[in-house]
Amino acid sequence: MSRAVFGESVKRIEDPELLRGEARFIDDISIPSMLEAALVRSPHAHAEIRGIDAAAALELPGVHAVLTLDDLRPYLLTEFLVVGLPSPSYKQERNRPVLAGDEVVYVGEPIAMVIAEDRYIAEDAAQLVEVDYDLLPAAADCRDALADGAPTVHKDAKDNLLAEFSMGYGDIDAAFGKAAHIYSEHITQHRGGSHSIECRGAVAVHDPGTDQLTLWVSSQMPHSTLRVLVDMLGRDENQMRVVTPDIGGGFGPKLVVYQEDVAVSVAAIKLGRPVKWIEDRREHFIATTQERDQYWEVEVAVDEDARILGLRGSIVHDHGAYTARGINLPQNSAESLPGPYEVPAFRMNTKLALTNKVPVTPVRGAGHPQAAFTIERLMDRIARELGLDRTEVRRRNLIQAQDMPYTRPLKTRGGVAVVLDSGDYPRSQKDTLERAGWDQFPARQLAAREEGRYIGIGLANFVKGTGRGPFEQVTVRIGTSGRVHVYTGGTAIGQGTKTMLAQIVAEQLGGDMGNVTVTTGDTAATALGIGTSNSRLAVTAGTSAHVAAGKVREKALKIAAHVLDSPVEDLEFDGAEIHVKDRPGRIANVGVKLGELAHAMAGTPGYSLPGGMGPGLEATEHVILDSKAFASGTAVAEVEVDIETGGVVILNYVLAHDCGRIINPMLVDGQAIGGTAHGIGNALYEWMGYDENGQPLTTNLADYLLVTATEMPRIDLLHHCSPSPLNPLGVKGVGECGVVPAPGAIISAVEDALTPFGVHIDRAPISPPEIVALIEQGRERS
Repeated sequence: MSRAVFGESVKRIEDPELLRGEARFIDDISIPSMLEAALVRSPHAHAEIRGIDAAAALELPGVHAVLTLDDLRPYLLTEFLVVGLPSPSYKQERNRPVLAGDEVVYVGEPIAMVIAEDRYIAEDAAQLVEVDYDLLPAAADCRDALADGAPTVHKDAKDNLLAEFSMGYGDIDAAFGKAAHIYSEHITQHRGGSHSIECRGAVAVHDPGTDQLTLWVSSQMPHSTLRVLVDMLGRDENQMRVVTPDIGGGFGPKLVVYQEDVAVSVAAIKLGRPVKWIEDRREHFIATTQERDQYWEVEVAVDEDARILGLRGSIVHDHGAYTARGINLPQNSAESLPGPYEVPAFRMNTKLALTNKVPVTPVRGAGHPQAAFTIERLMDRIARELGLDRTEVRRRNLIQAQDMPYTRPLKTRGGVAVVLDSGDYPRSQKDTLERAGWDQFPARQLAAREEGRYIGIGLANFVKGTGRGPFEQVTVRIGTSGRVHVYTGGTAIGQGTKTMLAQIVAEQLGGDMGNVTVTTGDTAATALGIGTSNSRLAVTAGTSAHVAAGKVREKALKIAAHVLDSPVEDLEFDGAEIHVKDRPGRIANVGVKLGELAHAMAGTPGYSLPGGMGPGLEATEHVILDSKAFASGTAVAEVEVDIETGGVVILNYVLAHDCGRIINPMLVDGQAIGGTAHGIGNALYEWMGYDENGQPLTTNLADYLLVTATEMPRIDLLHHCSPSPLNPLGVKGVGECGVVPAPGAIISAVEDALTPFGVHIDRAPISPPEIVALIEQGRERS
């Protein structure tokens, strides 16, 4: 009989090819007669382009072309990538040109594409392209950029305010008017990147015989890329195919359609040769989108029992030089600020400032870590001011399990109500504190102090909306081979998507995951697709796969009942067969292979299909899920701070999370731990620096620090399960959950360790020199 695989830690079906070196990443694609590209990029944050001289580059042997915007225009309906998510809050439209025209507005902006026999020649030739610049003033700090008289990021702009919006509910003035206490915080959250192990890349091929353009691209959203190409090149969908090969991580920025994707496509058409472009690590620092800076001014009103009455404030958000995604990131931040707490009144104003920096789009967490960090800093502030334990302040304000689903009077960017669908937040905090030994920590801290060591403990709670809709298309098909084929517009970027979908489908179609193939991220395989972001695929693609597999199962059983002349209720799946159940009085092991059923439904000329049913043995679903499923949890970090160097070591880390029903515990553990690693980087290491002229300062992995194995603590995971009522699987996303509470918990722990010095931390990340400076300031005050 069929073996249950849903909920089991089965091995990833993606791994054998990866372990054998047989995976095919973007740079592994090699096509006969393929040329390679390198970009001429702006070294200036802001300048007019007076002219481009490519003569010397074109004379270099092996160079085929140096393409500028003028060379691309004959092939384009529009030179701008119009990709911003819709919003009424925009004050300006700032779409990226495929290559810069008469102005560059950030260091790294592409100006020209050099095409040569290989990348080495292309790189050498790019150095020979002479660009005549007229330097212009740059806006580097988003707060200064909004001031009257600030240099404008674009020379035709009257100011740098890209968008502004407010959100809220309740009587905020009354809440603050009756408050026993009001506390304010000024929070700074710094810019960082994604830094997947594989950078971006694209390979384009144009077949003049069929006029077919194929683009392989390391993207989280191939269908979005296809739609942008349709809009810009004026070609119909049947003339183009976008395919994602194996992808070495995405973490957000790869959901963006980039200038290079379009330029490579046009170059392949224009030159009649395949063209490849692979981003190097320095380019990733200056050309791939980043996330933040954000500056928060927030106030919380509480009663005499430390219960929140109101929360208000403002955000200034660094948008970068162009709109490469939309206002969604700061909107997520503002909308998510109340977190898992009861906040009766709420008001936030958000301004998006243009700056002469790389455009800003979501990185793992997409604004939620910033919100969680801010509200958790406020909770610590309340506890400190009122002399309460930090856990007690949170306990008094957490939304209770019996109040689920909990409606917050806010709307998402799509106008859908914010409803926390399920969860037990108090239990999550309680269990995490017990596992971390919170109540025993004061004794550990005292003993450490007697040894001259400074240890601290901190916590943070979080909620994270996952499974953003409206859908993800999935087709489930049983072929005449007897194999089960699954096709989805979702993209596999290392998170185990193929394994997840195979488990869901195999659960209903025989339990043999080895009989299931999964195709992701190919616009030729699925007509519709949204892609990978927002921890969404388990919810959206998983639900569509579940429903489609159920329909295929139902039809396969009906066909088998016809073939075997047996009632459906007497049949069962067993691997790649359906047979009669082994019961007394019945002939056992009488069955039919799935391939035979598929053959029967493929049709034979002149013959009717079995049972009067429609042809084929497949189903396509795109289940509509407008509301998000909210994951939640608690993190506790225990750290040691070296007061001489400012170095921080994480001694212990406990993470409780609730992602609903778990499809594969091993995959969930990997995602939660990976997210925590990203969060540790956001708290202690990753700092994308720019100077006052918009010049990037940290453009290599010696200056921009990533957490490595030596800095990673053991992560102690607790699984909670409150099934989401919003989808038939009861699942929630998990990919971003680990990153959301990490900075709040870690900074809280560092601050606790430095209590003898009166240190207060209002930023993330926090570096060793900053910690030393805070300690010195504390010593001076005392």
